[in-house]
Amino acid sequence: MVSLIATAAFGLESIVKWEVANLGFKDVKCLDNRVEFSPGEGIPEAIVKANLWLRSADRLLIKLGEFPATTFDGLFEAVKALPWEDWIPVDGKFTVMGKSVQSGLFSTPDVQAITKKAVVEKLKQKYKVSWFKETGAEYTIRVSLHKDIAILTLDTTGVGQGLHKRGYRAQAGEAPMKETMAAALIDIARYRANQVFLDPCCGSGTLPIEAAMRARNIAPGIARTFASEAWPTVPKKYWKEARQEAYAAIRVDTQPEIYASDIDPEVVELAKANAELAGVDDCIRFEVRPANEIILPAEKGVAIINPPYGERLGQIKEVERLYRDLGRLFNPTGWSVYVLTPDEFFETAYKKKARAKRKLFNGMIKTDYYQYF
Repeated sequence: MVSLIATAAFGLESIVKWEVANLGFKDVKCLDNRVEFSPGEGIPEAIVKANLWLRSADRLLIKLGEFPATTFDGLFEAVKALPWEDWIPVDGKFTVMGKSVQSGLFSTPDVQAITKKAVVEKLKQKYKVSWFKETGAEYTIRVSLHKDIAILTLDTTGVGQGLHKRGYRAQAGEAPMKETMAAALIDIARYRANQVFLDPCCGSGTLPIEAAMRARNIAPGIARTFASEAWPTVPKKYWKEARQEAYAAIRVDTQPEIYASDIDPEVVELAKANAELAGVDDCIRFEVRPANEIILPAEKGVAIINPPYGERLGQIKEVERLYRDLGRLFNPTGWSVYVLTPDEFFETAYKKKARAKRKLFNGMIKTDYYQYF
């Protein structure tokens, strides 16, 4: 039985699980860095729906097999036994990407080579050919070994095209946050369209833009393409129909109240341009303003903040000052405040202990998501 996998960044698995369940999928299982679920009877339709609508997942994979692999011969035979012909046509162009963690078969290049050879042999038998032109659609096979257990998948999203690439961020400022991470932070904060939203360190605008897209129910993948769009097994009519439904589902009459500011005029202009590309520029009020000059736009609301991180001594002092300014701005107020930072001195500078913390990775940076309800 084929299942689907939505991969997830560390710490966000439960958010992705919630999303998958909300899309109506069944048999949802939360595992390390991934969420597995049943596509139901219509696998192609599920591939289309999940790619278009998942906000916090990194990519969508088709799981074709999972088995113990302690020898290369065993890996070869198990991979060869999988139904590759159900997905890859005779002209399909396929590559293999792999990783091996805490496994006897520790050489990733060898694991990839054996996997490729096994798939080629299976397809040779199926199509009765001795070589492949590979002029058709692209297929990325992923082989993952962890503690001698191999998982074989096909990537429906596309290499270099992770689900964070919505298509609206033509340019980004320094150290941009992934769109998928921003969407997850918004869901953790339980932001709703009828709440006032504030980001006082908006950078290139990812957080307010994702908040606006959620408020208006804009499918995150509506304006981009996916590798599986070129697959014969996923008919183009499914993509066309799903996009038509997604456009019809946009809440055009919803007018969320979203405020975003930054001390840097250049990044604010960049954020405005990104919001326009995303089609939500009418939802967000951008302004150039340092944190110590912000006036809260309402008595209560939700603030999500990804401040600059202190690395060098001079920067640390500036960041400490920013945290103190934020502490004065929000304490005490009726606002729920959420701050993502790796700085362990945050609570001391903010002068208030968080009600909850969640460990997350913003890219490769280990952070805490401080939550003040």
